[in-house]
Amino acid sequence: MSLESTSSNRSFGGWHKQYVHTSRTLHCNMRFAIYLPPQASETNKVPVLYFLSGLTCTDENVMQKSGAHRIAAELGIAIVAPDTSPRGDSIPDDPEGAYDFGIGAGFYLNATEAPWNRFYHMYDYVVKELPVVVESHFPVSHVKAITGHSMGGHGALTIALKNPEAYKSVSAFAPIANPMNVPWGQKAFTNYLGEDKKSWEQYDSCELIKKAEGHLPMLVDQGDADSFLEEQLKPERLQAAAEMAGYPVEIRMQPGYDHSYYFISSFIEDHLRFHAKYLLD
Repeated sequence: MSLESTSSNRSFGGWHKQYVHTSRTLHCNMRFAIYLPPQASETNKVPVLYFLSGLTCTDENVMQKSGAHRIAAELGIAIVAPDTSPRGDSIPDDPEGAYDFGIGAGFYLNATEAPWNRFYHMYDYVVKELPVVVESHFPVSHVKAITGHSMGGHGALTIALKNPEAYKSVSAFAPIANPMNVPWGQKAFTNYLGEDKKSWEQYDSCELIKKAEGHLPMLVDQGDADSFLEEQLKPERLQAAAEMAGYPVEIRMQPGYDHSYYFISSFIEDHLRFHAKYLLD
């Protein structure tokens, strides 16, 4: 599979690079970014932290705003940031142009309803296709962890809970913790998956954590001044489900922080060091 380089920037002794490739899973061209720390070489393959972004975002938000490169360079960890959905003129979008569904809002699931089911398979893209592309073209190992923000936090948690053997650890910033019971998730799940709510459970962290057979180290940060906290995010439900299942998770409520990248950049170092304990073990 060929990659087209679209940008390359030196950063903290390493390199931030963007690439475009043709995705067989999503049937369109997809862009992703990778930060390679200075330790990465053909004789020293480094582990990878995947970062899944939220609604309306692309790979650029975390790479440009979070300040993650400095700590990743110190620790010797690569960061891979995919886009949040398929994109292109042929990709179906929300007919009303809403930000919370369609392009930019793939919800990291495999759609089963037409017309979304031909393109919107972000779960398979993140879990299966993208790691093969990354591990085939860059000096990185198969050792990986996953994190994300908001919709991407939902994606990180559900993907890790469904694939505990594939990841060393998981974390999230302000995740949509119980999407099948909040407006963002209900809109997306109805359109992508249909009316049968039983099928929604496979992409809901609160449901998945109750059935989890393997336990991964899990860290969640949430700002208590987040405007989406009460209506859309529901971290207290994740906490309750984890306690019921005996699943160890650290959920930290951060006073005064909102949903923005000011919040993420304030705690990204904590998350990178958290993952490093397991990626570099």
